[in-house]
Amino acid sequence: MTTAERRAAILQQLAHAGAPLAARTLATHYGVSRQVIVQDLAVIRASHPGIISTARGYVLDQPDQPAGCTREFKVRHTPDRTGQELNLIVDCGGRVKNISISHRVYGRITAEMDIRSRQDVREFLQSFEDSSSTVLSTATDGYHYHLVEAATPDRLNLIEKELKEHGFLAPLQPWEH
Repeated sequence: MTTAERRAAILQQLAHAGAPLAARTLATHYGVSRQVIVQDLAVIRASHPGIISTARGYVLDQPDQPAGCTREFKVRHTPDRTGQELNLIVDCGGRVKNISISHRVYGRITAEMDIRSRQDVREFLQSFEDSSSTVLSTATDGYHYHLVEAATPDRLNLIEKELKEHGFLAPLQPWEH
């Protein structure tokens, strides 16, 4: 298989995948190294900007799928409450699209998450146990933002209410409105 054929096949796999595809999985499938797949995806993403890299792998953003309502929540908690926060959001019908921090030196830093279920939360937390990395919010004393998608504004209101009741919601500063 040529490089061009492999890249076309990867794009097809992404288009039909029901879940994120890890570079390691693709590497095994095509008999190449993970680094080759990462390079392939960098080239593919240059011409197909809808490919998103998440903590669990690559996904193809499907613009023809109906989008839900989104809202950004500012939250704060210690790293040991990460699972509780994420489970609360997905249990209320939300999808955690990303996490952002507002760093005084680096500015706004955003990472895609695409967390939709308790299983996704377990896999996300497991990835920290398997590495020496920490959650992004440790750089800002626990303050961070989540862009959350839900089917209706009422679901987002429920998520906001639950985040507040469980002590996760952080007040916005005047410049954040």
